[in-house]
Amino acid sequence: MTPAERERLRHLARVIRREVRHLSDTARRLFAENLSPDRLARLEDEPELAERIDAFAARFGRLQDTLGGRLLPALLRAMGETPGPALENLDRAERFGWIDSADAWMEARRLRNQLVHDYLEDPALLADALAAARRFLRPLLDAATRMMREMEARGWVEPADGR
Repeated sequence: MTPAERERLRHLARVIRREVRHLSDTARRLFAENLSPDRLARLEDEPELAERIDAFAARFGRLQDTLGGRLLPALLRAMGETPGPALENLDRAERFGWIDSADAWMEARRLRNQLVHDYLEDPALLADALAAARRFLRPLLDAATRMMREMEARGWVEPADGR
């Protein structure tokens, strides 16, 4: 591995640790709320809730993009593999045990569009998308942990606690 590749992994590790913290905090605050379709229909009257939903959607999508689109190909390259199309990379990530399911990952990608666009039109769709995203939150955070542990175990990045 070249010094540039190692630095890329270290950079991605820092980014992912920050994204995990921010997404976890936003999710904790958002899902403490009543997110019924009736309440979501009145988002214009609750700008703070609308901002939390926007922040959650952005952070959920950003972590998924960083893991699947940036870290996964870099990690595969570091392991001597040639990254391919996204679905092929996700299949490999599933085989390595870094993600639970490539199919579930792709379904969560579709959620992102619902979170970003559909709430403008249909509060029931938004409520459903938020509930689905909440169910995928733990597998997404677990995937981040597994990929980070892989890099730590190989000595490519320092453990989060600095040991």
